[in-house]
Amino acid sequence: MKIAVMGGTGLIGSQVVEILRAAGHDAVPHSQSTGVDLLTGQGLPEALKGAEVVVNLTNSPTFDEASPAFFQTTMDNLLAAAEQAGVGHAVVLSIVGVDLVPDLAYYRAKVLQEDILKAGPVPYSIVRATQFFEFMGAVMSWTADENTVRLPSNPLQPIAAADVAQAVADVSMGAPLRGIRNIAGPDVFPLDELGRITLAAQGDKRTVTTDDSAGMFAAAPADALVAPDDAVLAPTSYRDWLAR
Repeated sequence: MKIAVMGGTGLIGSQVVEILRAAGHDAVPHSQSTGVDLLTGQGLPEALKGAEVVVNLTNSPTFDEASPAFFQTTMDNLLAAAEQAGVGHAVVLSIVGVDLVPDLAYYRAKVLQEDILKAGPVPYSIVRATQFFEFMGAVMSWTADENTVRLPSNPLQPIAAADVAQAVADVSMGAPLRGIRNIAGPDVFPLDELGRITLAAQGDKRTVTTDDSAGMFAAAPADALVAPDDAVLAPTSYRDWLAR
């Protein structure tokens, strides 16, 4: 199949392209650097010509109140172009528990993206993933100083980016789900404990202080960042990933 991967040069997208090509598919990465801009629609007709599947891995440049407008415009442009090109399957990567955190603008924006896809003209699949292992450094940086990292105690079930890429590729190669597939890592940690594990593995001497008001994830209800019972659990554990 010819599969157009929007955001195909990023962390997840580049790996998805590699997996799809290894499986014998004509996977083509697209991004602003390749001349495709979902905000303006530039390059979309050419990118989707002959494609049977489109995978949308693009992301808003901000997590604030501007993010809903980004997803509204980019999804409207993508679905209109996909319908015109006769694309038979649209895949989007979203977040586990995204509809449980209405206090976060970015989560509301991702719910909007999902809703636009569900109501659109192209058969669809949504892959919802928990937070990536690779983002733990950024999460800690939000509330850190030179001596202390403040983190809430919310339970978290993180997943390796490589396992997310494999799940997205698997869904892209199959029939449209017309629904959601949840994916997560194998282990659940309190977020503050995850911070301690991370710092210890890195030889970082800073102290993690539990602060249930600290950082973006403090707004998440207790179960929002943990996979539901129907989730597919990935094989890579966080401790094994840190040890690589």
